[in-house]
Amino acid sequence: MSKKTILVTGGAGFIGSNYLNYKSKSKDVKLINLDKLTYAANLDNIRIDENCNYTFIKGDICDKILVHKIFSEYKIDEVVHFAAESHVDNSINNPGAFIDTNIVGTFNLLQAAYHNWMDAPNIFKTGKENSKFLHISTDEVYGTLGETDLFTEETSYAPNSPYSASKASSDMLVRSYFHTYGLPVVNTNCSNNYGPRQHDEKLIPTIIRKAVAEENIPIYGDGKNIRDWLYVLDHCKGIDLVLRKGKLGETYNIGGKNERENIYIAKTICEILDKKVPRRSGGSYKQLISFVKDRPGHDFRYAIDASKIEKELGWKAEENFESGIEKTIQWYLEKYKKTIKLIPPLGDRGL
Repeated sequence: MSKKTILVTGGAGFIGSNYLNYKSKSKDVKLINLDKLTYAANLDNIRIDENCNYTFIKGDICDKILVHKIFSEYKIDEVVHFAAESHVDNSINNPGAFIDTNIVGTFNLLQAAYHNWMDAPNIFKTGKENSKFLHISTDEVYGTLGETDLFTEETSYAPNSPYSASKASSDMLVRSYFHTYGLPVVNTNCSNNYGPRQHDEKLIPTIIRKAVAEENIPIYGDGKNIRDWLYVLDHCKGIDLVLRKGKLGETYNIGGKNERENIYIAKTICEILDKKVPRRSGGSYKQLISFVKDRPGHDFRYAIDASKIEKELGWKAEENFESGIEKTIQWYLEKYKKTIKLIPPLGDRGL
């Protein structure tokens, strides 16, 4: 059986790199990684299995000519589309970049897939009948929840930031290519990911980095905003399951069933750090927590009902937050001890 060639966009980013590392252990694939290498990307995140057929291409999904060339030259069979601008604060300050990458970039990929896989609506080119386009999205497209209820695949879209609006738009584009052209697409919407290789700007790396550098740990508002946290490797396994077994035209929500307030996240990380790398002062890292002005349009609560992917495809999160955060903190301590001189001497603490 010939190997499938999979185009992974944004493979040097957080989730994309974790997915590439996981998928590279498969023996039946060739992996093409297209990444613009923005500030949020890092090629050092990628640890491809030595037996994997892997190619990296530096480029932008907004470059229509390049995208079409890659599909044609590498004879792409499947797409796993991670590439996106994803930081909400940045979308408030510079929404244009989110429109370009998340909407126009996704459109370019859909167009290239359609022209390379199909001769006309619902008519596939020979050999491309089993192609698939998997679009990775977010639970933020659904808006915000009160203290109860969960986001399901049937929840109406109600994005509240330029970031979530751009992702909602790309979701709708993907849907339209299935219903209009018969393009073999599937969509996933995930809850907040955490784990190794996440960019420093995100909440959990920020808490760890600020703490070990003895800086104030900024928490928006009163810290009561709630997120459902999903360990990144669990997400990658869910993505791969949807790629292999997901029903075309469907959406699958992937969530960790780990709802936690932001202030709980901060305090839990501080408690673990208190044990792993005690402060020279003898106090707790919790003393560094500071509350800052809330983000405009800050959604109160996200929580996903993942029963569809659990029942139909047999996926289940393996990590709860408490087990996943231990692994995550350990990884970031290894990273930051090389760059932050203020971290306490590690001695024989196993780091």
